[in-house]
Amino acid sequence: MKKIFCLMVTLTAVCLCIGAKEVTTVCANHILVPTEMDAIKIRSQINSFEDFQYYARMYSSCPSGRDGGALGCFGRGQMVKPFEKAAFNGEIGEVSAPVKTQFGYHLIWVTKKY
Repeated sequence: MKKIFCLMVTLTAVCLCIGAKEVTTVCANHILVPTEMDAIKIRSQINSFEDFQYYARMYSSCPSGRDGGALGCFGRGQMVKPFEKAAFNGEIGEVSAPVKTQFGYHLIWVTKKY
């Protein structure tokens, strides 16, 4: 059972969760494009996961694009550092800002964390 301790600070509740589990695995899709401008343009068109998968099929240079950018699930140390950091820090169900790696620019959609 998790214990939650809260401290009231001038009308703002600050909650510290003790014993919360660290995320060790992320499941995500991505779109890989050559330029930051391409990533920005595509990101502006995405309003849903279905949109994300469509744009991955249309524009991603990664072979995963055929599958809507699906990468499956991965742990720490399995992806290049900038990608890993963005994926583990990303919110479920949201498109990341463009992430630069040696492969190009990625947009990441996190589908699950555990």
